[in-house]
Amino acid sequence: MRPASQRRVWFFDLDNTLHNASAHVFGALHQSMGDYIEEHLGVPQAEANRLRALYWQRYGATLLGLVRHHGVRADHFLHQTHKLDGIEPLLHTHAHDLAALKRLRGRKFLLTNAPQAYAQRVLETLGMQHCFEAIIPCEQMRMFGHWRLKPDARMFRALLARLKLQARDCVLVEDTLVHQKSARRVGLRTVWMQRWVHKAAACHGPEAGIGLRRRPVYVDQRIRSLSQLR
Repeated sequence: MRPASQRRVWFFDLDNTLHNASAHVFGALHQSMGDYIEEHLGVPQAEANRLRALYWQRYGATLLGLVRHHGVRADHFLHQTHKLDGIEPLLHTHAHDLAALKRLRGRKFLLTNAPQAYAQRVLETLGMQHCFEAIIPCEQMRMFGHWRLKPDARMFRALLARLKLQARDCVLVEDTLVHQKSARRVGLRTVWMQRWVHKAAACHGPEAGIGLRRRPVYVDQRIRSLSQLR
């Protein structure tokens, strides 16, 4: 039997896990999503921003609320809101994280609620495009015609079945606690990347108000660098 380190399968989130999305990307995404909602739903900017935040809080992704309640075309929304022209110079990570990712044993997948084109673009800019066996973007999280993005436990189970993996061999590395809670329920190990989470959690999201020194029972490890992964 192969050693556990060789059987291990890593699922990495993208934004605020592999790079500092709080610095520039999230602000640009919030603006583009707000503009899209304002234009296509015909609501004032304040209402557009309210809906964006409400659906993200309620469903884990603004997209799901717009599809469910407003009949928005998901592919059009994703394409328009993730263009983010000129964002590449604003993307950055740490060189030692890239080195740690390259030497980390086991299979590695990128698992993100972002669309394929955006994820590929970010990885190429960060120099991480060759670190992963595959990208699993939001387009691959559809089941029986319904979108099942993180933190949907059904998606995690379907993903394990599709890749023929055992949950006990898999680890989810994430900045978002609600995603980890769902993954832990399915049987995955969970790692909370905290390097950039304080910047987002101070303002919004499921982590708002949770101290970084606390480790929820569904989190197996807290890290601030990928070099801490074993």
